[in-house]
Amino acid sequence: MTQATSKTWVDVKSGRRNAIPEGLWMRCPGSDCGQMIYKRHVEANLHVCPECGHHFRVGAVERVAQLADEGSFVEMFGHLVPGDPLGFEDLRRYTDRLAGEQLKTGRHDAVMAGEAFIKGRQAMLCCLDLSFMMGSMGSVVGEVITRTIERAIERRLPLVIVSGSGGARMQESGLSLMQMAKTSAALARLDDAGGLFISVLTDPTTGGVTASFAMLGDIIIAEPGALIGFAGPRVIQQTIRQELPDGFQRSEFLLDAGLIDRVVPRKDLRTEIARFIDYGG
Repeated sequence: MTQATSKTWVDVKSGRRNAIPEGLWMRCPGSDCGQMIYKRHVEANLHVCPECGHHFRVGAVERVAQLADEGSFVEMFGHLVPGDPLGFEDLRRYTDRLAGEQLKTGRHDAVMAGEAFIKGRQAMLCCLDLSFMMGSMGSVVGEVITRTIERAIERRLPLVIVSGSGGARMQESGLSLMQMAKTSAALARLDDAGGLFISVLTDPTTGGVTASFAMLGDIIIAEPGALIGFAGPRVIQQTIRQELPDGFQRSEFLLDAGLIDRVVPRKDLRTEIARFIDYGG
């Protein structure tokens, strides 16, 4: 069998052309890879390229399934629904944009939180959802994170937050920026109570999320190659008027600079989080 095009293959013996179902193969976007890989192999490998180790972005549902013990996750605060107090409209009305995202994802907003067991260790788990408006933080996301922190304090449970976000949600303006202070204040109360907060940074973790709860962990770990930063490199370069080193906003660079504690491949996240919970207990 030899490949003819991206959508057909030719049987060498019979000479017949046969259609290849679309969606079976994908090209790895890794800068040093670009290989065509079987989609099911990627999914079975926790959405990591089996050739080069590139970590694909995943949504909150997939993230919870990867981290929590099977059947242990109990979702909380999923009833909270975003509003549009500012009547915001850009290319589309905010209400229309929300409705489209909710229809696409089946979720009310860009966060999923609840109680779970991670390798037998009970914890509060909160994951931002990149598939919903790029995981941007609005009032509902901030409220869910805050309630999750407060529940961790009440139940004396370790807290794990997996961040992946484009930052604060511009459609909610100052209301979204207020979530930075709100979540940070809740984490201060967790710290006063002696609680453990493990912050997991994924690609990308940017903007107001980076500038608030994501970087306040007692332990901060990141997936390989994750983009982590507040502003984009072009904005930074224009502001400081200096050349920036290659990869300065990637997790490996931040590890060398001492801004995060460890870079952990996705396949090891469950084990490392469980180990940190044991240490923190």
